[in-house]
Amino acid sequence: MQKLLLVAEHSDFIVVNKPSGINFHTESGELGLVELARQQFALELWPVHRLDKLTSGLLLLAKNKSAAARFQELFSQGLVNKFYLALASNKPKKKQGLIKGDMLKARNGSWKLGHTNDNPAITQFFSFALLPKRRLFLLKPHTGRTHQLRVALKSLGAPILGDTRYGGEVAERGYLHAFGLQFNWGEQSLHYAALDNLDGDFERFEIAEKIASLAKPWEVAFPQLKRS
Repeated sequence: MQKLLLVAEHSDFIVVNKPSGINFHTESGELGLVELARQQFALELWPVHRLDKLTSGLLLLAKNKSAAARFQELFSQGLVNKFYLALASNKPKKKQGLIKGDMLKARNGSWKLGHTNDNPAITQFFSFALLPKRRLFLLKPHTGRTHQLRVALKSLGAPILGDTRYGGEVAERGYLHAFGLQFNWGEQSLHYAALDNLDGDFERFEIAEKIASLAKPWEVAFPQLKRS
């Protein structure tokens, strides 16, 4: 049974660091992340958000129904700031900015970014060219749609390394990592970062050095979105 890294424990929740390659829910007899966490930490836990199988990094699990309901409210109001790291092998159409558009169903469970903005998925990003055919992205989603970040980077012409569903180069893992979380809990402003599980190309010196400089992603000056 794979071990989950415990990043933090609060009376209302835990924060774990998920390895890449673990399903969120139990499938075909293989324990999913939620059940793994329940068994490993001997706690009754409630999921409040999710990560794709290929994605590593930070995940919140509530310890009680009241906390789960509070988290659902925070997420629905966009009051949990999430930050991700990704690697791609292609140069994107632009180095930084906003990716915005409606998410449309495509074939075989995939999604694509539309040209309309009726109910758009919104992602802000910075990218850094550090090595030949390796570009690091710092991503801040403002919405929480299925496959949102994977589709966003594909729309830039720079699909995530290892994300073959969306045209990424074959790799030993999917290079999308839930790197940072920031939210208010009661009177506290809480911040968490996941510098573990950054294996493979994430460990290459130039990339690791840049990631270290981004260790507090909530302090990065993302421009404020204009409200229409």
